[in-house]
Amino acid sequence: MDALIELNESTAYLRERGIEDVDVAIVLGTGLGGLVDSIEIIHSWSYSQIPHLPVATVEQHFGKLIYGVLKGKKVVAWQGRFHFYEGYSMEQVVKPVRISRMLGAKALLISNASGSLNPAFGKGELMVIEDHINLLPDTPLRGANFPTLGTRFPDMSEPYDATLTALLKETAMELGIDVQKGVYASVAGPQLETRAEYRYLRAIGADAVGMSTVPEVIASVHMKMPCAAVSVLTDECNPDALKPFDLDEVVAMAQKAEPKLTKLFIDLVGKIQLKPH
Repeated sequence: MDALIELNESTAYLRERGIEDVDVAIVLGTGLGGLVDSIEIIHSWSYSQIPHLPVATVEQHFGKLIYGVLKGKKVVAWQGRFHFYEGYSMEQVVKPVRISRMLGAKALLISNASGSLNPAFGKGELMVIEDHINLLPDTPLRGANFPTLGTRFPDMSEPYDATLTALLKETAMELGIDVQKGVYASVAGPQLETRAEYRYLRAIGADAVGMSTVPEVIASVHMKMPCAAVSVLTDECNPDALKPFDLDEVVAMAQKAEPKLTKLFIDLVGKIQLKPH
């Protein structure tokens, strides 16, 4: 089925069931789903209920769409995301972003868990993403372009909206939350990197590495929806002192950082000045 038809049908399903105009969309990553506890929930759906939406297969991703009010704004929160390594196409990976925009979202906030490549950044810290390096083997924009979504060749000189990112940093400072700033590299996964690969990623300018976010940002830029993103640095990827990957430790570190990220996003949503869609 035509991808645009699927998006229209998914959006229509949600509108028919009570989603009115959306102000802010939020994508919540590994171990970071607790923000929904602060939302005045109006409706929620399992991903399996929404037509044409994949089902999240990662154990730590809840696979629920939450619609409600946060700091006086209508929000949709995607509690769990889709990854390229799960076998989904890039078009499927970015459906939540595109559906959010089609529902009227005027800003997008993204969180993820990632590995720290910068020796100055420690486990449990937050990193505001200022730019990215896309090492994924595909893009959500490959194939036919739909002009109703965006232009054929979207500009990527500022993928992370400068105004929204500055507001994010300002909010963190006001809350007394220390944040790092850096470049995020997105790789296909699901295997972790070798020592040589970590050295390569650091050499080309990456401060953190993960397996998500970049396709969502590309889709957001394509649809002219300002976005900002934060990584929780859950492990240290030092090739000279590399320890075996421990998923339980990563999830625990994400959950430990969750309260400050939750507070940061809540206050940020309250401060966002919305522009017309």
